[in-house]
Amino acid sequence: QGNLVESGGGSVQAGDSLQLTCEVIGYTTCMGWFRHIVGNEREGVAAEFNGATSLAAWAKDRFAVSRSYNTLYLQMNSLKPEDSGMYYCAAHRSFCPESRLLDQDTYNVWGQGTRVTVSS
Repeated sequence: QGNLVESGGGSVQAGDSLQLTCEVIGYTTCMGWFRHIVGNEREGVAAEFNGATSLAAWAKDRFAVSRSYNTLYLQMNSLKPEDSGMYYCAAHRSFCPESRLLDQDTYNVWGQGTRVTVSS
């Protein structure tokens, strides 16, 4: 897991913003952010591949994703208590199907996650 490091999580108030950062060592094609909220399945949040970004429908009005080389950023604005959970970064080392960038099965390198807690 030392190949991928996430940072930027923390505890904030509702309405605040956070930026998560993911740095990957080594050759990487697509990169993505996923989250696991207690009681739910892990879900795709945002991803980037070859200059194109993909965001989950529910995230489009509040979150943004960007990438610089092997660093992926997730800007989260207007955070809500229901956004609280573990956020994971993932990367892939070979071909990425663009139609599946928010599918966790696409990725073969995962971080240990960074916790986001949003209080009301």
